[in-house]
Amino acid sequence: MIYTRLTVKDSVEFEGLGLHGGEPVRVLVHPGEDGIAFRTASGRWAAVAENVTDTTRCTRLGEVSTIEHLMSALAGLEVTDAEVEVRGGEMPAMDGSSQGFAEGIHSVGLAPVGEAEVRTPFKRVFLQEDGIKIAVGKGEGHWQYTYDLGERWPGQQTFESFNVALEYRKAIAPARTFALAEEIPAILQLGLAKGLDQDTALILGIEGYKNDPRFEDEPARHKLLDLIGDLYLTGIPIRFLNVSAERSGHASNVRAAALVRQSLASGAE
Repeated sequence: MIYTRLTVKDSVEFEGLGLHGGEPVRVLVHPGEDGIAFRTASGRWAAVAENVTDTTRCTRLGEVSTIEHLMSALAGLEVTDAEVEVRGGEMPAMDGSSQGFAEGIHSVGLAPVGEAEVRTPFKRVFLQEDGIKIAVGKGEGHWQYTYDLGERWPGQQTFESFNVALEYRKAIAPARTFALAEEIPAILQLGLAKGLDQDTALILGIEGYKNDPRFEDEPARHKLLDLIGDLYLTGIPIRFLNVSAERSGHASNVRAAALVRQSLASGAE
């Protein structure tokens, strides 16, 4: 199957405080013709699983931290080619979701840069470990995520999209990052999430939300948002995959992306 590769029509700029570091950062997404890549003054890294250098609380590509929300927006808007120029070492927190990135990209529009043939795993890829499950296979954009805290509120939430690219901007992009109320002191002590506050992060108390959610199942939607961004490190447009995940995070998401890329390589032999 052949699909049209897309890039941004013009450069689009995003500024703000880094999500974890809390320092001013600036990101420019430029038109590209060689896949998606992130670059700083000292290097350039293609957005593929092999170039991930850390998955502690975020996904780090080369020297660039917290790429998952921008990668999710690029995937959701079906951008296949872009040069991402980063000044400050990480992505801005924006409003804690990928909505700002998605709307900024949408505002400049997209342009075709050629065609490519869809490459999907020749068999379904499974990752299962310590209660975490991820299944990835060729499909038509049916994605599902189950967030499960067991007996701790809110228990289990599942969000499902039968057309993830079509529904992304309204149903997934606005979902914000979140934290359990009891974990916040430790997060702050570790020097994380300095670019977030109670307006840009959803707080989960032991009996309910501490601030107003955008969706009743916002945690499950945000975890799907992260999953989309991490699995876009496969290089496969999300409309050509069916994905189901439970309790996964950045580390397992990236491992699954690596397994998919290994499957692609095996299928080419």
